[in-house]
Amino acid sequence: MNNLAQEKKYKKIITALSIVIPIAVAALFGINLRELGFDVAPLKFLPPIYATINGITAILLIAAVIAIKKGNRKLHEQLNSFAIACSLLFLLMYIAYHMTTDSTTFGGEGVIKYIYYFILITHIVLSVIVIPFVLITYMKAKLGKFPEHKKVAKKTFPIWLYVAVTGVIVYLMISPYYV
Repeated sequence: MNNLAQEKKYKKIITALSIVIPIAVAALFGINLRELGFDVAPLKFLPPIYATINGITAILLIAAVIAIKKGNRKLHEQLNSFAIACSLLFLLMYIAYHMTTDSTTFGGEGVIKYIYYFILITHIVLSVIVIPFVLITYMKAKLGKFPEHKKVAKKTFPIWLYVAVTGVIVYLMISPYYV
C-alpha cells in the first residue's frame, strides 16, 4: 500500500477514534455499575494512580522534545509511544473509577472554586481536542512525513502537555474532598 493510501486509511481511523473515544467516555462516565445492581467494589484507590500517570505523561512529553532536539529520533519515538500508552492507561482507569465510584464534588469556595472549574473545564475540553492531534502527529511520523509531523507536533505538544499537567492539578485540588 502506498503512502497516500495508508494516510487515507489512517485518517479514517483517526476520525472514527476522535469521535468514538469522547462519546464512549461520556457515556461510560454516566454509568455507575453499583447503581445498576452489580456487586463491584468502588475503585477509590485509582485517582492518585491516574494522576501520577498524567504526571508521568507530562515528563515523557518534555523528555521527548529534549530527545528530538538532541537528534535522538529513536528515543523521541519511544518516549512518545510510551506517553500515548500512559494516556490510554489513564483513560481506562478514569472510566473504571467513574463506573464504580460516586463522583466527588469540589468543596472549595470563593475564588479557588472558579479557578478549579476553569482548570477542570479547559482540561476536559482540550483532552477531547488533543485526541486527533496526537493521532495525526503519530501517523505523520510513522509515515515518514517528518516536516508535516514537526508542524502538527508544534500544536499537539502544548495542548497535550497542558492536559497532562492540569490532570495532576485537578486531582490535587479535589483530593481533599474524596470520601
